[in-house]
Amino acid sequence: MRLQLYRYQKVKIVIKKNSFKTLFWACCASGLLGLQAQAQGWPEKPIRVIVPLPPGGPSDIVLRNAAPKILQALKQPIVLENKPGANGNIGTTEVARAAGDGYTWLWTTDTTLTVNPHVYEKMPFKASDLQPVIRASTFSQTLVCSPKTGLKTVAEFVKKAKETSMTYATGGAGSPGHLTTELFSTAAGIQMTHVPYKGPAPAVQDMLGGQVECGFLAGPTVLPHIRAGRLNALAVSGIKRSPLLPEVPTIAESGFPKFDATFSLVLFAPKNTPAPVVQKMYESFSDALKSQDLIDKLTQSDQTVAAEPPVETASRLAQDTQRWGEVARKINLRLE
Repeated sequence: MRLQLYRYQKVKIVIKKNSFKTLFWACCASGLLGLQAQAQGWPEKPIRVIVPLPPGGPSDIVLRNAAPKILQALKQPIVLENKPGANGNIGTTEVARAAGDGYTWLWTTDTTLTVNPHVYEKMPFKASDLQPVIRASTFSQTLVCSPKTGLKTVAEFVKKAKETSMTYATGGAGSPGHLTTELFSTAAGIQMTHVPYKGPAPAVQDMLGGQVECGFLAGPTVLPHIRAGRLNALAVSGIKRSPLLPEVPTIAESGFPKFDATFSLVLFAPKNTPAPVVQKMYESFSDALKSQDLIDKLTQSDQTVAAEPPVETASRLAQDTQRWGEVARKINLRLE
């Protein structure tokens, strides 16, 4: 075998004045052009969206109806994969470890990142491993009580809770209903006994039977029972009234003007996903949320379109992370 040897000559490099500055800006421009080119070429294959929640919930209603409209804009299929478990941690971990190439995204409730880091001793990911893309929709909880209690207003509810020992039902420890109740208890200066269930459905059943007195639960779960007179709706937890229950006041309208327990559905990307790709996905999703048929479907599931861009979404997540962290520490909430 013939080997060829190459002799390298020493080359003297002379760097003129200001050439470092020129080189720096040239590299920046080159990098920017590279990102823009990547965004222009993206997407070139199907887009995978991991949902770390069980199928059939509010998250599916939004994304499955928005996906065809996003497909029209991006010209690539949106592939949804439900990977529930550990309050969303399992599916979220997969996205947090994925390449930031624009082909793996996370679609979940905000509590996955605003609550879980406070209540799990060992987290398989950090919130900084992900970047927010769009706060697509918002939803609140409805305070309902068994008619056997005779309670019909928030004022009556607070008065009774201060006079007697009351119980409240939730869909589980760390659920939106649990957090909302504890936040309200602090605001109202009351204490109640938490009765957690494995989901909102069994919680409602025991409330209907009178075993538990009250609870903050998702609107669609309790709405049929409210309309049938089997549960009394006292208030909703968000800053706006529910589109399904326009006659029911908010907690803020019921004597607690600063109260707000609004939850969100948010799209995230791995942290290294290029900004132009994130912006392109945001614009496609935001445009899909403007369609009247999707707005109507969200209204029917007690959700409101938000369509907030990345910066505003990040700001809201930071506020909620602080709020729910304080609640979790107050009640010493720990999950495994």
